[in-house]
Amino acid sequence: MTHFEGSLLMSTQIYYFSGTGNSIFVAKELQKRIADSEIISIVSMLSNDSLNIKGDKIGFVFPVHALTIPIVVKEFIKKANFEADYFFAIATREGTVFRGFVEIDHLLHKKGKRLNSRVVISMFSNDARQKNYRKPTEAEVLSMEKKVEEELTIQTEIIEMKRDLSNMDISYTINCSSNPLANFLLEKLVIYGMDISKYVGGVNYYYTSDNCIGCGTCENVCLSQKIKLVDKKPIWQKDVLCFMCYACLNYCPVKAVQVKSIIGVVSYTEENTRYSHPFATINDIASQKSGKNK
Repeated sequence: MTHFEGSLLMSTQIYYFSGTGNSIFVAKELQKRIADSEIISIVSMLSNDSLNIKGDKIGFVFPVHALTIPIVVKEFIKKANFEADYFFAIATREGTVFRGFVEIDHLLHKKGKRLNSRVVISMFSNDARQKNYRKPTEAEVLSMEKKVEEELTIQTEIIEMKRDLSNMDISYTINCSSNPLANFLLEKLVIYGMDISKYVGGVNYYYTSDNCIGCGTCENVCLSQKIKLVDKKPIWQKDVLCFMCYACLNYCPVKAVQVKSIIGVVSYTEENTRYSHPFATINDIASQKSGKNK
């Protein structure tokens, strides 16, 4: 059985994954601009035994995770059988280098397909581990969204006309190091770490501070269902894969969820603020598991 058997196929299907709302915002804005389109949660699709997906145009919208594509997006593309003749991808990022489109193209190539159009869009970071990290102001968010909407207007025309767009990404603003060779090596190391993380349950470096109120928000927004509330305290189950989306970190209403420092990476979450996209609610994030917007 195909996922869409017995239902009306939309001409353009936009598959999205989002931890704190940036990519949800992009997916929804893109849907508004493209006639006969729908947005579909990638997380909701993964539980299907088989994924036979048909459409005229198929797109992927997701955040950059550690310089590459999120684990969940990679697993979705590997699992799905696509029947379409045009594919596009949009990645949201803070400003880091991103070469993950090559990997998506490689995964599609194994299925006899190719990635026709690709673009990265700069948005605000949800990584509160960084030193001196701060939440953007309302004015900064509005200014950024104006730029995003302008970019999406351009991308809409490209997608509707089924044009190819494969320009090299040279607009990134954040380097791992000032040394080009060190940048290259660090980039490869980070991506390698992402590749092996799924075999060890992703990351297991979360904890809660004493001000946790046991509200269950972290469990609700956990897209991999790694978090389980035990005696009103969240437990990150080590045998469950973490999607590393930081939803639990950023949607906690009392800023109780923290990230431990690890070798080579100091975490400042205890002193920093949090960020989630102002147009993305807790329900927007949590409903990705069921695929039904609340």
